[in-house]
Amino acid sequence: MNNNAKISLKHASLGYKKSSETIAILQNLNLDFHSGDFIGIVGLNGIGKSTFLKSICGLLPVLKGEVFIDGESILNSALTDLAKKISIVLTEKIGGFNLTAHDVVAAGQMPYTDSFHRLRQNNIDIISKAIEACGIKDHQWKPVNELSDGLFQKTIIAKALAQQTPIMLLDEPSAFLDYASKHELFILLKKLTEEENKCVLVSSHDLDLIIKYCNKLLIFSEDSVELIPVSEVSANKSFRRIGGGYL
Repeated sequence: MNNNAKISLKHASLGYKKSSETIAILQNLNLDFHSGDFIGIVGLNGIGKSTFLKSICGLLPVLKGEVFIDGESILNSALTDLAKKISIVLTEKIGGFNLTAHDVVAAGQMPYTDSFHRLRQNNIDIISKAIEACGIKDHQWKPVNELSDGLFQKTIIAKALAQQTPIMLLDEPSAFLDYASKHELFILLKKLTEEENKCVLVSSHDLDLIIKYCNKLLIFSEDSVELIPVSEVSANKSFRRIGGGYL
């Protein structure tokens, strides 16, 4: 384990439990991710990208080995502490009675409020900044069940921004965005990585955006998991197979 890493995996096997059966998808992973890393996670459907992201933030249990955040095993970390270190954007939709986009983004500040979750001015300012950064200011008071897929995706990303974590995990965040919004999202994530020294991991099938904006790639294939600089992508056989020869 690298003690300077934001995220470390040590001999980690990841997967899920179904009834009484344990299904391991990724095995014996030894990886380190650091502040300033903007990592694009690529691989074919079903290879384990979502499982990987959910496991390193504690949403799925680690089957074997350990995952460390800032040198501390997630097994020993309280959920409230993890919520201040890691934010995650998933593809699943959420809903709720009279829940607005603003309510969703505001939930990102919950770890920093009192036991009654009262928002003070500094919390409100952070929420407003996240809403502005993701371009949903004109839609913030709409019920989430009335948002388009693209606006909902931007809302969830704004929530992650409002959470102010040094680590951000995003699972297919550009899936429902239009072409310009895809680029704007990756530009924003790159800026956060460079200017705020965040550690950002993003899975995406938009391989051209991954190559353009990320500085490292985590490549999942059937027989390996490779972490490489983007500069080496053209020589990587696994990446060429994923791209089908079109990149």
